[in-house]
Amino acid sequence: MTASDPGLDDLIRAAWEVREHAHAPYSHYLVGAAARTTEGRVFTGANVENASYPVGICAERVAGAAASAAGSRDLEAVAVVTSSPRPSSPCGMCRQFLFEFNPDMTIVSEGTNGERTTWRLRDLLPEGFGPTDLEEAR
Repeated sequence: MTASDPGLDDLIRAAWEVREHAHAPYSHYLVGAAARTTEGRVFTGANVENASYPVGICAERVAGAAASAAGSRDLEAVAVVTSSPRPSSPCGMCRQFLFEFNPDMTIVSEGTNGERTTWRLRDLLPEGFGPTDLEEAR
């Protein structure tokens, strides 16, 4: 999937739709994410905050966990939309989480102003830690 791929438009739309279900009563920072697998399946997630702040979960990890729970672990792209005017990349924890499923996946984000940015996950998390690191240690 490339930055000019029309499939990214559908993924962004799915992320905007699910963002409406975010539970963010403390930060008011709504986030929606949509993850697409190589088979074309799409899984969505919204951020869920908690009064005990560390217990919350990011939208990207909700979408990735939903894909994994459905038996799909071959993510090719993740779309992220937030409350920010400019595109926002996944946080560090989400980058590491997603790296497990495909360091070369496309990450696309769109801001509320319509601006869109696309990255390759490996570029957002250079020298990321993954399954091969554990295999090499054996």
